[in-house]
Amino acid sequence: MSTQGFNVLKAKDFASDQDIRWCPGCGDYSILAQTKKILPELGLPVEKFVFVSGIGCSSRFPYYLNTYGVHSIHGRAPAIATGVKVGNPDLSVWVVTGDGDGLSIGGNHLIHAIRRNLDINILLFNNRIYGLTKGQYSPTSELGKRTKSSPFGSVDNPIHPISIAIGAEATFVARTMDVNVKHLGETLRRAAAHQGTAFVEIYQNCNVFNDGAFEYASDKEVKAENTLYLEHGKPLIFGKDREKGIRLHGMNPEIVKLGGDIKEDDLLFHDEKAPEPSLAYLLSRMRHPEFPEPMGVYRCVDAPRFDTEMLNQIQAARAKGPGRLEDLLNEGDTWVVD
Repeated sequence: MSTQGFNVLKAKDFASDQDIRWCPGCGDYSILAQTKKILPELGLPVEKFVFVSGIGCSSRFPYYLNTYGVHSIHGRAPAIATGVKVGNPDLSVWVVTGDGDGLSIGGNHLIHAIRRNLDINILLFNNRIYGLTKGQYSPTSELGKRTKSSPFGSVDNPIHPISIAIGAEATFVARTMDVNVKHLGETLRRAAAHQGTAFVEIYQNCNVFNDGAFEYASDKEVKAENTLYLEHGKPLIFGKDREKGIRLHGMNPEIVKLGGDIKEDDLLFHDEKAPEPSLAYLLSRMRHPEFPEPMGVYRCVDAPRFDTEMLNQIQAARAKGPGRLEDLLNEGDTWVVD
């Protein structure tokens, strides 16, 4: 493990000696590259980083970084990361999970890590399929999806990760995608800088078992009509010529065309700092093909952190002086069992 000064680190210093075993063309390569690019900017030596993963293609991530890492069990990465962070608060802790690992068996752990708001970063790779186990439908697969495990089409309503995270009152929520490397890198930077749980959904193409799942958001001919990039304090505008926008009609968003009586000031303005999460949740309900899908930071607010509050309690208890286990066991009402 390197102990060189953090001010001279480069992306190559975070590359491990392991052969990368993802399929050629997998979107995970892009995510790994951008992660290695931003880590040196965080001002920490490599031994201060820990990457925790569960099971799945995305969960090979710790092997490919020259940091500490835990390849844990299915769905439990958020719980293990919680223990790592609470036990070692000076570490930068990252969870790498997938739509199957994080939202099926791991859904409960994911929700509780988010609502506790401890200072970790959660990257959820969403390819809408189980890739490692060869193409079964996942919790995010669309209704009617034909796969090896649903040959007549899935009858499960899909989970929407951003809505789940905001429902758990995540303090940082964002969406980006593997092929937009500039946006991906900037989103990772912002997540790393956030004090609290940062949840980032990354649209990631599985070119073997679900190729083109997000083509509507990546194809240069149509992506401007199907995505909307969020900017704090700016109106929600999209379209190839930026001639369309989102306006609220009562409590419902609607697509309008700018011009005539409709001005930018009539549109919905994004406020990622709003303490009330209702606006962010409304944005999470805008989905293709009915609406352009929002990309970027949905929410970025401050709130008490689990790790900080727990450390404060421990320090307060220690300030009372050393205690004896025997005294603790014998205080209050006691009784003898014959």
